Amino acid sequence: MYGCETWSLTLQEDRKLRVFEKKVLRRIFGHRRDEVTGEWRRLHNEELNDLCSSPNIVRVIKSRRKRWAGHVARMGEERRVYRVFLGKPEGRRPLGRLAVDGWIILGMISRRWDVGIWTGLGWFRIETGGGRL
Repeated sequence: MYGCETWSLTLQEDRKLRVFEKKVLRRIFGHRRDEVTGEWRRLHNEELNDLCSSPNIVRVIKSRRKRWAGHVARMGEERRVYRVFLGKPEGRRPLGRLAVDGWIILGMISRRWDVGIWTGLGWFRIETGGGRL
């Protein structure tokens, strides 16, 4: 969950994360035999919570987001992250559409940090015209 401090979760994404977490926990802990009927059954959510001592994944994300906000609040005013956190942007944004194409921006990011884009077929480096990473 690297970088989850910056995620902005919608209610639908929140629900999907919780469902995925329960699905993984059910896969890990498996089925249980019912004491009364002797039949195998899936674990209920309460039983999963009792077996797993770690907190809910959404709760972990929210606590990490609060911790990150505390770090940012203690940063100095010269840091851009602090200025964005306070909501005091500098200068003016020009009206209308940006003059720079998004692919140009992705190319600059790719050259600086040696990254590419995911096309569904693999990771491709932007500035080399499609060479694989």
